[in-house]
Amino acid sequence: MTNSTIKQALYDACQQYVNQRLQTAKEALAAAREAAAEETKSSAGDKYETGRAMAQIEEERALGQLAEANRLNDAMQAVRPQVKTTTAEVGSLVVTETARYYLAVSVGKVSLSGVDYFVVSPASPIGQVLLGAQAGDAVQFQGRSIEVKEVG
Repeated sequence: MTNSTIKQALYDACQQYVNQRLQTAKEALAAAREAAAEETKSSAGDKYETGRAMAQIEEERALGQLAEANRLNDAMQAVRPQVKTTTAEVGSLVVTETARYYLAVSVGKVSLSGVDYFVVSPASPIGQVLLGAQAGDAVQFQGRSIEVKEVG
C-alpha cells in the first residue's frame, strides 16, 4: 500500500469512529429524554423525584458525550489525508523506528493489511512530541530517543 492509500484508509477509520460516537451519543440522548418523559408521567412522591433526577443525570451525560463527539467531528475537518507533508502535522503519517502514527483524533490502534498504526491526537503526549518532526529527526518520549524515519 502506498502512503496516500494508507492515509486515506486511516482517515476513513477515523471518520467511521467519529460517526459511531455521534450515533451512540444521539441514541443515548434520545433514550435519556424518553426516560425523563416517562418519569414525568409518574407521581409517586420521592420515587418520582429520584427517577427524575436520575433521568436528568443520564441526559447530562449523553449531552456531554454528544459534545465530545461533535468536537472530534470538528477536529476531523482539519485532517487532509490527500496532502503530502514533510513535517509532521495534523493528517501526517509518521513512521518511527518503533511504531507508525497517524496524527488525527485519538482512535487507538488500527490494523491495515497486517500492519499496526496508532491513530493519535496531536494533543496527546506522543502527538505533541511528533508535531513538527521531519524524517531523520530524533524525538524524546518517555526518556527515550526515537528516530523519525519517514513523514508523509
